[in-house]
Amino acid sequence: MIYVVCNPVAGNGRGRKAGEEIEAMLKEKGIPFRMLWTERPGHASDLAKQASEAGAETVLSIGGDGTAFETAQGLLGSDTALGVIPAGTGNDFVKTLHSPKEPKAALEFILSHPPKKTDAGEINGRMFLNEIGTGFDVSVLDYAEKAKRYCRGLLPYLYGVLQTLFRFRSIPLTYSIDGGEAVTSDAFVVAVANGGIIGGGIPIAPEAKADDGLFDVVIVGKIKKRHLLARLAGLMQGKILSFPETTFVRASAVTFSAPHMRVNIDGEIVGEPEATARILPGVLWVHRA
Repeated sequence: MIYVVCNPVAGNGRGRKAGEEIEAMLKEKGIPFRMLWTERPGHASDLAKQASEAGAETVLSIGGDGTAFETAQGLLGSDTALGVIPAGTGNDFVKTLHSPKEPKAALEFILSHPPKKTDAGEINGRMFLNEIGTGFDVSVLDYAEKAKRYCRGLLPYLYGVLQTLFRFRSIPLTYSIDGGEAVTSDAFVVAVANGGIIGGGIPIAPEAKADDGLFDVVIVGKIKKRHLLARLAGLMQGKILSFPETTFVRASAVTFSAPHMRVNIDGEIVGEPEATARILPGVLWVHRA
């Protein structure tokens, strides 16, 4: 039995349209399912948990990354699989799953790809699915949120990247990898990634895999102004790991802090004086390549 958790307001209404398309497609295929519509923030987690407890084999999440994250929370540690149907603004996690971005094609992909064990992360006791970070990506999201009133897709995030490149200054970061010695340095980008893509298509951790039991930790130090445009081009081309300012390691646990720190947790920005992230290996079953 498939349960479908749909966020109708995702993607400025694209969630409802996608939900109706998937509902019709499941009926046409004669696949038993139950349709569930979210009504408030956090509702997807409750609905997914109820579906799992009712014996659902798969729960489809229809919406953006936030809906996928909430649905995954409700399935954490269970035998019920997650299938992601993208209908939001960024739709970043499906890129790590190598799933199509068009809803009908995504359903076909889910039906033809058995679930596999997949990692998640935890930050200060809270689960995350894709990526956490501070510095650059928090500033990008701040600007992108303003731009979403005027444009969609990758454009708000590109606007955010451009604004950040010329306005953002590096932060004094203290970090420790796998319980090692603390290091303090100026940082422009800090990303602790389970999935590799953020901001509607920015490859912040291009080699990240969601099933290797490790985070990809990407820390980019202070960038000189004359190199900013070259680094932007390199970032969008997936070359961030080759920057001379980049430190890259794989780790199962990371602690980091900065003055007045704000952290991006799967697209939600929260204030955290210190963040401790640890990998949760294979805690989810996900339909993916």
